[in-house]
Amino acid sequence: MKYQWLEVCKRYCWLLMLKEPSVKQLCRAILPESNGNWLVFRFSETAKQFSRRRPIDAPVAGSRPRHCHRFEYSKLMNEFKQAGKVEQVLRLLQEMKDLPLWPDVVNYTIAIDSLVMADLPVQALSVFKEMISTGLAPDSAFCTVLVKLYCFHLKDFASACEVIMWMKNHGCNADTLTYTTLINGLCLDGRVEQALGVLDYMLEDECPPNVYTFTPIVHAYCSKGRLYEAKELMSTMENVGCLPNNVTYNVLIEALCRNGEFGEVDKVLRDCKQNGWKPDEITYSIYMNGLCKWGRVNDAFQQLDVMLSEGVLPNAVTVNILLDCLCRASMTWKAKCLLEKSAELEWDADVINYNTVMSRLGDAGSYWGVLKLFTDMLKKGIPANARTISIVIYNLRKAGKLVMAKCILDG
Repeated sequence: MKYQWLEVCKRYCWLLMLKEPSVKQLCRAILPESNGNWLVFRFSETAKQFSRRRPIDAPVAGSRPRHCHRFEYSKLMNEFKQAGKVEQVLRLLQEMKDLPLWPDVVNYTIAIDSLVMADLPVQALSVFKEMISTGLAPDSAFCTVLVKLYCFHLKDFASACEVIMWMKNHGCNADTLTYTTLINGLCLDGRVEQALGVLDYMLEDECPPNVYTFTPIVHAYCSKGRLYEAKELMSTMENVGCLPNNVTYNVLIEALCRNGEFGEVDKVLRDCKQNGWKPDEITYSIYMNGLCKWGRVNDAFQQLDVMLSEGVLPNAVTVNILLDCLCRASMTWKAKCLLEKSAELEWDADVINYNTVMSRLGDAGSYWGVLKLFTDMLKKGIPANARTISIVIYNLRKAGKLVMAKCILDG
């Protein structure tokens, strides 16, 4: 089926090729003339424009505060925490103790939260015990981080509840964020009924829930395939004046896509203005990914045009989804060629893009194609991650090249 957007795309690419002879030659080298290959043209232009990401600014390792003050240390520690540099957070905490400028509860909260975010629960508990030994009293923010530690990493929900009861008994009432953290942890563990019980207790405690309190429950319902309850809860949210946000709707749309209910997705998107929300790049990426997995590649690329017409710009995740679409449309080898020519196409391909195509090449039985793409990635200075190594070794084993697989694993 030929869509109007495909004709527009053709005209656009034709103009592009008139202006850029090198692009014209490159595309002709990669692709034979056919209508289906305009999807590849469309992808290459999207990748060129929208794959570039600004690096996250992070303080330099070894940085020290300008002034020897707890507030300055807290600020720098928090910046390192956001950058995921837990060792730098702990360095600053130790530096404060050595000065001596003994850390306060805020400094300890940042340190423990940093360890929790790095999935280091044992070390987090050790820092917690150290703080208690100094005689510092936990505050609401500290207790919330402790609830997060127990719920998300230790799965010790009884201890998380004890923290909230301790807060209540010591005049440090749990706030919305504390209860929401507990509800989120329960939902992620599939304990949706217990989460609802915490919500009831929260209301009895006269602590008002917000959209971030309800959304994990909506997600839990959707994960269990209980879409009716998810929609009912969203209706309840609207009735009590707590309107669902983009995250809530994205959760619902992902569940609908998983079931192939694309008509329902279109209805949700049509009603978005009436319901007070605007789809974002994550919304469209979820929709395109769902269409892609159900083999509706043309429809997925059509959503790219809808997205752009609404003034929403794709991100790196969107680009990778479209790359996967090409692979699922039996264009895996063309996707491989695009990756190999990514520098000439001005596309900032990353390890996730390479993993996507290598995985699809392996599914198609092209084991040497996987190895060739792996080599190309390393030549471009793109570091492999654990997923890359897993894909390469798996395919070498399937090809019977056990010695080579062992060399990569050892090296």
